[in-house]
Amino acid sequence: MTTPRIYPEIVRSPADLCWPDGRRIAVVFNIAYEMWTPDATSGVGPMGNVLANGIFDPNAESYGRYNATVGTQRLMRIMERHGISANVMTSGMVAAHDPDQLGQYAAAGHEIVGHGYAQNLLCPTLSPAQDDSLIRDSSDLIAKATGARPTGWISPRVTSGPDTQRRLVQHGYAWHGDVLDDDLPYLQRFPEGEIVAVPMTIDFNDLPHAMRFGRTPRQFVDMFFEALDAIIAQPAETVILDIFAHGHCYGRPAAAWAIDEMARRCAARDDLWITTRGAIASHFRAAMPSGA
Repeated sequence: MTTPRIYPEIVRSPADLCWPDGRRIAVVFNIAYEMWTPDATSGVGPMGNVLANGIFDPNAESYGRYNATVGTQRLMRIMERHGISANVMTSGMVAAHDPDQLGQYAAAGHEIVGHGYAQNLLCPTLSPAQDDSLIRDSSDLIAKATGARPTGWISPRVTSGPDTQRRLVQHGYAWHGDVLDDDLPYLQRFPEGEIVAVPMTIDFNDLPHAMRFGRTPRQFVDMFFEALDAIIAQPAETVILDIFAHGHCYGRPAAAWAIDEMARRCAARDDLWITTRGAIASHFRAAMPSGA
């Protein structure tokens, strides 16, 4: 017999929410530091598709391995060059295989975010016990590598299972990013406790930009700043803009310069709040009316 899903009570952001110093636009740089289990490959590759019918594709496997081997390190050097604290979305496998590297990023002030155990283990495909174990094991591995348990979680593909968000509460998480249904953070109240949902924005993600739509790095830069200028020209709204960079996609030399340019230009502005999702969740909590 299937246990009925429990839906949370929702408490939305205050209508007058602003970011620190009255700013309206928060920008989050999300670096995807990922691995796949040995029997799986990245779902995309430089040929434009992977081999069909379950045939193991060494080309896609090698493409994905670039993430943890080279690409993420290049992206993180860019973040550090411009003094930006990034959200580092980290697979449990990364914490197991590259603990020293991950520990260095945490020590440098980047926010390490739980990102599943491996990219091919998608929460909706797991049993309740497997989902719970994946969260626990990934969290333990990150804590061992960095010295602290992560407080935030973003599932592979930004896709929770039916009860993943409730399990995150049970495992002590303060926030997650597995929602796309609002512009601002909101509170979820489960029987076990509360968690802040900090919605993701999907407009500036290197993987679909390059692999699905075939656009160029220059277009990635231009699209972001064109949107930024247009948002500023509209009546004032408080929003979050996410920039996603995957080590195996825009971590390569021919595209990483685009992330560098975006980081440089954003860091030079004083009208943007360059921040992390954890900081957004904390700011939302502080802005909530007493007793909400």
